[in-house]
Amino acid sequence: MLQVAAALLFTLAAGLGLAVILAMLTSNGDAILSALAGEGAFPADGVPASPAPAAAMTRQRPARRLPVRSVSRAMAAQPLLSRAA
Repeated sequence: MLQVAAALLFTLAAGLGLAVILAMLTSNGDAILSALAGEGAFPADGVPASPAPAAAMTRQRPARRLPVRSVSRAMAAQPLLSRAA
């Protein structure tokens, strides 16, 4: 019963999605198809050139310094890979 309800819900969602796509094509079909073809609906010749926006400058933080830690002699005597193998 639950599987039938899920299948019906999926069918309803797919039908609704298809209806939305068809409605978009009927209202704006020329613009969508020309954009998909790579032509573009609006030519770029009529658009005035605007200056490029300046890049946003971020605050520079000083470099983070880690505290100096001493290594014990037992740890430095044998390499770490020998214990893993």
